[in-house]
Amino acid sequence: MDNQTTKFNSLFLAIISLLGWFAIFLQFYLIIINRVATVPETIVRFFSFFTIQTNLLVAVCFSFLWLRPKSKWGIFFSTPKNISAITLYILIVGIVYNLILRFLWAPIGFQKLADELLHSVIPILVLLFWLLFVDKKVLGIKNIFPWLIFPFLYLIYTFLRGHFFHFYPYPFVDVISLGYTQVIYNSFFMLIAFLVIGLLIVGIGNISNNRINK
Repeated sequence: MDNQTTKFNSLFLAIISLLGWFAIFLQFYLIIINRVATVPETIVRFFSFFTIQTNLLVAVCFSFLWLRPKSKWGIFFSTPKNISAITLYILIVGIVYNLILRFLWAPIGFQKLADELLHSVIPILVLLFWLLFVDKKVLGIKNIFPWLIFPFLYLIYTFLRGHFFHFYPYPFVDVISLGYTQVIYNSFFMLIAFLVIGLLIVGIGNISNNRINK
């Protein structure tokens, strides 16, 4: 990278890192002061949302890339397959919220700010970073199925915890309201969405590679 590109890269990393941590801490504060359960249970519920887990992953990843790029974790997160996986997860967060969940409530004030940062602003910024700076030509079909492990384990965790504690973080996985048949059906299509977006990510990588080779 030339000096100007390096500065632009660092600016992106800084903005995403700072916005990510701000949004997470703001949402944590809001869920605590508006809690409907005990503080320990509320904290567990907070970290049970895929949105929070993914935005936390983004914040950690981009913080290491910004502040400690040559550390063990900085090198780990900088590999195209790993940062592409994180891009996939945060894109799903944005897509599902804006196509399905946005219309189920109307947050105001700081809650609206937190929602827009977590579900719209950060996914868009991460996608832009991925398009501009990640070496996409090394991605292949072999990367996709490992990327599905995290969402698959998340679904298992959600079902198990929901079964014992009767709390489901999203309406489309709420077994109490929908029953197992409908929830399994919904979960299957969620995994298909991960697969499709993953294929698009690899496809963009292949297009980038073809352009370079021409």
